[in-house]
Amino acid sequence: MTDLEGQTAIVTGSSGGIGRGIAEHFAAQGANVVINSRSSEDAAAVADAIEDDGGIENDDGRAIGVAADVTDEDAVAALVETTVEEFGGLDIMVNNAGVTVTGPAETFDLDDWRWVIEVDLVGTFIGCKHAGAQMIDQGDGGAIINISSLMGKNGLHNRSPYCAAKAGVDNLTRTLAVEWAEHDIHVNALAPGYIRTEITDQTMDSAGYSVEDIEDRTPLGRFGTPEEMAKCAEFLVARDNFVTGEVLTADGGWNAYAWGSGDQ
Repeated sequence: MTDLEGQTAIVTGSSGGIGRGIAEHFAAQGANVVINSRSSEDAAAVADAIEDDGGIENDDGRAIGVAADVTDEDAVAALVETTVEEFGGLDIMVNNAGVTVTGPAETFDLDDWRWVIEVDLVGTFIGCKHAGAQMIDQGDGGAIINISSLMGKNGLHNRSPYCAAKAGVDNLTRTLAVEWAEHDIHVNALAPGYIRTEITDQTMDSAGYSVEDIEDRTPLGRFGTPEEMAKCAEFLVARDNFVTGEVLTADGGWNAYAWGSGDQ
């Protein structure tokens, strides 16, 4: 029996990328997983794929898809309510949903700036708020992971709203960890480096840099994978490691590389 067997986890923005990797890994460890996307069809398709591929190891485990926009508080409240109705409670919340728009600050469209902050920071808070309230009501603790980024503590060209949002996620994580420690709710953040996902490819295209640029800038010489991020997430939700209020950076050595170019 694994630590995740029989636990229930919501992973927002899990129809692809890091979120899907985390959901698939949790399911393989025996957890009930709730796949979330703004599209009900996309969420259902991933949930079906997890069950069809045998990702659920224990007899009671299930995967379901629930559509919700993380910036819509009523929708997020309904996401948590549906989870509790289906599985009897909520043990783990992974606030993964995020967006990015690139461009120079001096010409950045304010509507785009606000959209990134709304999804990446406000959406993360809404997910924390409703998951935390449910865990407090249950009375037996829980674990929350907020997906941040190496850009939460680095300034990169043309990323002003994303860097600002992720810095906010980091300090929101610390604040909630302190506030909810008395309820045995562990709140941590995972800050990936460059992980090869659709959103990374889009950012690279718009910013005009290549795979080789990232590989050369990263000491491990490659992109990370969603599967590696999922293993980091498994550690953070364990609740037997005395870790809360931390931001775990998984970037292949990017932050440690003092001579790396800041242009990428």
